Amino acid sequence: MSRAVGVLALQGAFREHAQALRRLGAEIQEVRLPADLAGLSGVVMPGGESTTMRRLLATRGLDTALCDFHAAGGALWGTCAGAILLARDIAGDSDVPGLPPALGLLDMAVQRNAYGRQVDSFTTPLTVQELQAPFEAFFIRAPAITRVGAGVEVLAQYGGQPVAVREGRLLATTFHPELSGDDGMHRLFLNLL
Repeated sequence: MSRAVGVLALQGAFREHAQALRRLGAEIQEVRLPADLAGLSGVVMPGGESTTMRRLLATRGLDTALCDFHAAGGALWGTCAGAILLARDIAGDSDVPGLPPALGLLDMAVQRNAYGRQVDSFTTPLTVQELQAPFEAFFIRAPAITRVGAGVEVLAQYGGQPVAVREGRLLATTFHPELSGDDGMHRLFLNLL
């Protein structure tokens, strides 16, 4: 597979993800339109505001394009709001009229902003399966994973709840690994390609 990786560049810390992936030798393409997916083997969907991101994906046709990309073998990684985009079930969705559906690819349920508001942000070391050392995780208005399906592998937990999961070529983290300065999670994603 190609080492060409896309980073969804609609909002959030997409530049920080791109820098981490470049340090690991990946060729980076910023993704703003479906045509930007051509030739990629994986796409990172960074944090941001998930309802805004869902509207932008739908308006640009990226929702269908990303689902097709994954169906054709492409790997996807969602961090924070990106994890919400991947989730099959999202608490409170019915409270937002006219909200386009999430991608719904990963068999998990999430609750938005479960760890509190911006002022409640925190960092904590996590033991992540397949990483050699503890990973310093940044939780910023993070969602909680409240359920995982039978085929979903839990890679890390915080307070007894999953915070990093994998299902096939899908990876989701409720924290922001791009802010840690540790490229371990990005390396783990590249191993899916």
